[in-house]
Amino acid sequence: MKVMFTFPGQGTQYPGMLADCPGTPATRELFTQTRVILGSEFDNLDTPQALKHTRAVQLCLLISAVATARSLADAGVRPDMVCGLSIGAYPAAVVAGALAYEDAVRLVALRGSLMEEAWPDGYGLTAIMGLSLGQVEKLVDNQTTWVANINAETQIVIAGGTAAMAQVAQQALALGATRAKQLDVSVPSHCPLLDAPAEKLAQAMQSVTVSRPSCTWLSGSTARAVWQGPALANDLAFNMARTVNWRDAMVAAMERDARLFIEMQPGSTLTGLTRQAVSQGECVAFATTPLATIQRLAQRVKGE
Repeated sequence: MKVMFTFPGQGTQYPGMLADCPGTPATRELFTQTRVILGSEFDNLDTPQALKHTRAVQLCLLISAVATARSLADAGVRPDMVCGLSIGAYPAAVVAGALAYEDAVRLVALRGSLMEEAWPDGYGLTAIMGLSLGQVEKLVDNQTTWVANINAETQIVIAGGTAAMAQVAQQALALGATRAKQLDVSVPSHCPLLDAPAEKLAQAMQSVTVSRPSCTWLSGSTARAVWQGPALANDLAFNMARTVNWRDAMVAAMERDARLFIEMQPGSTLTGLTRQAVSQGECVAFATTPLATIQRLAQRVKGE
């Protein structure tokens, strides 16, 4: 049986989140390394003002997730598989040994800037709960609104303009949706509106080495394992414009014998979504689960 690390995307951030990273030597070393790369920007990265910007949000998620994974590794818990939702694919690639952390910081900073500059306001994401994918697909027009995330059987996220999404949300509620809420994401991720920024990121990625991962790196877009460096680089560059399929990715992980799913900081959103997708195994979040419990679960899965 295998251990999977999962890496969250935007919407899980909060002010002061970096202070909640594990207080371990691995975290302190990572912070020092990050400060060398980002300079003084690092010191205010998780302030309320900074987190209004996509660049800061995505950098915080990268840093927090890698700090968690490295702290777990030092505690004897290492992944056989990794998967990230959207920006979470980058720390997943770092932890899998496919992407150097320094390169990830620079790419994520660029990614966030490109996304925000392309659509600075009036766009975003809206989560619709209680309807199936087929029902939501009938409500979007693929011109002003699109299906962005298939998070669970009845949790679908749409992308587009604020006004157009509000109209879809009203229709969804009238159709029987239990909830429709605009998310704390200021860009229309995972739809064709981000094709141009993705192309620019792909060009920048050509100067970076993306290697064969040392453990299974599962795409959150295609739900397939990616082993070749060029294919992994392509997935990283273009995932901002591709539909997320977290449900199928977690089913694929279970079929590959993943039985312990550990969500990296911050938050526990992915843990709830993963529980809905898998029928076997344990799903826990580092943020809400004692380290000793995680160690015990990992030992059990490994048969130690």
